[in-house]
Amino acid sequence: MTKDLIDKNPVLKHSIEFSLLTIKYCELLSEQKKFVISKQLLRSSTSIGANIIESQNSESKADFIHKLKIASKEADETQYWLILCDFSTDYPDCRNLFNKLTEIQKLLNSILKTVKTKSPISYLMSFLIF
Repeated sequence: MTKDLIDKNPVLKHSIEFSLLTIKYCELLSEQKKFVISKQLLRSSTSIGANIIESQNSESKADFIHKLKIASKEADETQYWLILCDFSTDYPDCRNLFNKLTEIQKLLNSILKTVKTKSPISYLMSFLIF
């Protein structure tokens, strides 16, 4: 997938940016020897974007929805780990990650709502580039 295609897809772009920010945050956690939270947060946060990328090559509308729902669940899990970081003492500030994650969650919810209400033909037409 090229940078141009990523830039044209807001949810994918935001998820990649979020993953990169989370990687940096997890590196800070690892430096502070907070390995358990770091590993869990890293896995769930990067999985969001991985599932969004997979959805781009879905085999059907149901498959597309399924992959985005998995991304949404990973976003919820990531939110949990960030809450733990936020409530724990001696953890670096993660409010910027919360803000980015909220943007992604809103985009995913909007896409899922739209896709569920579209007919199969209009769903397919939305992927065609003229």
